[in-house]
Amino acid sequence: MTDMNDAPEVENSDVPEVDFAEELLARDKEIVDLKDRLLRQAAETENVRRRLERDKADTAAYAMTGFARDLLAVADNLQRAVAALPSEGFDNVRAGIEATGRELVAIFGRHGIARVETAGLKLDPNRHQAMLEVDHDSLEPGAIVDELQAGYVIKDRLLRPALVSVAKSK
Repeated sequence: MTDMNDAPEVENSDVPEVDFAEELLARDKEIVDLKDRLLRQAAETENVRRRLERDKADTAAYAMTGFARDLLAVADNLQRAVAALPSEGFDNVRAGIEATGRELVAIFGRHGIARVETAGLKLDPNRHQAMLEVDHDSLEPGAIVDELQAGYVIKDRLLRPALVSVAKSK
């Protein structure tokens, strides 16, 4: 049996001395940094997923916006047709046009399209567009006097602002 003390000595001058404590601290810091990056990436991925879900829902809800805007011209023309009819006669024509207008409004309602309210309100630049100012004794400045053209929203988005006249300041 050989004695361990008899083993040849190895010179350690070429082998760098390793500080295991520093190496362990460096590895721990790297692990913490990697965990932080992983958590940030996971949060970013979740944010992107939520944004895509929201965009998908918006696309589905507002896909018909262009088509709805085009149909607003039809609703306007039906109102003009009724207004253009003479007060006497044409009762059947008037009834037919009014029935068509009511049906169009009902279809709008089923698809989340609603008329912008104007009666008795103050001008809301997010929903109304002031086309002219008129003198009015009983209304305060900025109050809507008359609706020139109906405005519409689809769900919570404006399709077309209501064109209105407003009372001007004196």
